[in-house]
Amino acid sequence: DEHAELIVLRRGSYNEATNRVKWQPEEVVTQAQLEGHRSMNPCPLYDKQTKTLFLFFIAVPGRVSEHHQLHTKVNVTRLCCVSSTDHGRTWSPIQDLTETTIGSTHQEWATFAVGPGHCLQLRNPAGSLLVPAYAYRKLHPAQKPTPFAFCFISLDHGHTWKLGNFVAENSLECQVAEVGTGAQRMVYLNARSFLGARVQAQSPNDGLDFQDNRVVSKLVEPPHGCHGSVVAFHNPISKPHALDTWLLYTHPTDSRNRTNLGVYLNQMPLDPTAWSEPTLLAMGICAYSDLQNMGQGPDGSPQFGCLYESGNYEEIIFLIFTLKQAFPTVFDAQ
Repeated sequence: DEHAELIVLRRGSYNEATNRVKWQPEEVVTQAQLEGHRSMNPCPLYDKQTKTLFLFFIAVPGRVSEHHQLHTKVNVTRLCCVSSTDHGRTWSPIQDLTETTIGSTHQEWATFAVGPGHCLQLRNPAGSLLVPAYAYRKLHPAQKPTPFAFCFISLDHGHTWKLGNFVAENSLECQVAEVGTGAQRMVYLNARSFLGARVQAQSPNDGLDFQDNRVVSKLVEPPHGCHGSVVAFHNPISKPHALDTWLLYTHPTDSRNRTNLGVYLNQMPLDPTAWSEPTLLAMGICAYSDLQNMGQGPDGSPQFGCLYESGNYEEIIFLIFTLKQAFPTVFDAQ
């Protein structure tokens, strides 16, 4: 992490006939840098209503590490954003949102980060925007800073941002998904932890407050945890009493090492015991991943893209799979 420098992007065009993505050359997002700082934890967020693509990230001075900030309890991390109205071909100048969004609370944290990975626009009337994040809070002078997940929230399409309230302690890098409809709508949060398994929480008020914090024993973590990704998608099977939203989650499946990337399915999204056994997407060393719903696949079931770190952090791989490929028995049961 200390050797990160810049954020790069590659634009791909998906060909439905061949079911492949043709990637363009890598580009540096030159606007996404603060002078004297390195840019980390890219978090893209697309506002469908204003057709604006936001790219959130953190900026950290020089080679200052997260460990150093936790040791000194001096927070030098900045919250930054650039935006684009032409799907990332051109970008706005950088915005440092630290003072306007976090303010004096910044001094109460030893450090913080966003994401990494995709963010979320809600289906509520405001089209609220959520950026998942976590902060190491300095709760007691004699204790180490403690990590808590939360969301940055915008109710006005990204013009202003505020802090949501914290999930329970021992929750770090996280992602959010919207499940249910109408009065039953919830924001589901799934976070990395040091507890040997993921933690989850749910928000009944659009990411402001989280409750029902649970350890998800079926979703194992390696010793220091690892980032994982979660997306919601429409239930493709019309069974009586079936919930209309399902969840998909990717993460290394080994409780001892960051190896063997798996995908898990939950057909009862708020029930932590309802996660399936994983289907392996890739064998060998793997780490962070990010999922994206790509609509209906060629076999008629929902299709997903997964971007993940492979090898010894030397390669980033993009793969496409359908729900029917990953979980054929779900459809065979029909």
